[in-house]
Amino acid sequence: MSALHWLNGEAFTAFGQHVMWSDMIGNLLGLAALALGWRRAMLTWPVQVLSGAVLVAAFWSAHLGGGVGKQFVVITVAGWGWFQWQRGRAGGGKVAIRFATWRERAVLVAATGLGTVAVASLFLAYPTLSWNPWPDAYIFTGTLAAMVAQARGWVEFWFAWLAVDLVGVPLNFDSGLPFSGLVYIVYFVLVIAGMYAWWQQTRTPAAGGRGSTPSTTTVAEGVTA
Repeated sequence: MSALHWLNGEAFTAFGQHVMWSDMIGNLLGLAALALGWRRAMLTWPVQVLSGAVLVAAFWSAHLGGGVGKQFVVITVAGWGWFQWQRGRAGGGKVAIRFATWRERAVLVAATGLGTVAVASLFLAYPTLSWNPWPDAYIFTGTLAAMVAQARGWVEFWFAWLAVDLVGVPLNFDSGLPFSGLVYIVYFVLVIAGMYAWWQQTRTPAAGGRGSTPSTTTVAEGVTA
């Protein structure tokens, strides 16, 4: 039995829904990665890479091309984010936790919108890639936007994940991936907590700056392996 065949095999059945090993393992790793990101732990990136690799099998079995592509994006951007955080730690804090500027927000939102249209157009042109083109495309580009924002250290990264979750929950249940749908609900709770934690970091007083409140704080500070 191949590893792919085992991953797409049934782990258990709950409420009439068949849960695959790939769906369960990949999403548990994704939850771990999100929790590690909340703590600003460097380990968040390799765990995201592993989660993406396992979830490729789950989305492929559900015929969700956007989900498959999203996981390849997760793997690629996680590698880049890992490099960004490593460089920030080595350079004494070049990567900072902060709110994005209005211009950066506008670029992020515009890129997400245009990316969604482009990817959905591809799915519409080739229906075999996805049975539900628009939400599938939105999750694909929204995940990319969230991970880019995380690598940049923007607090808006959590808002981006929240927007992805609102579409991801019903899509995963409709696609026969109930464990993914349930995990997205847990993501929602972690996202709210992580958003608050990162927002608090932007209010950390600067050392030696009595009474001052800077707009950024280094990712390197407090980062664990």
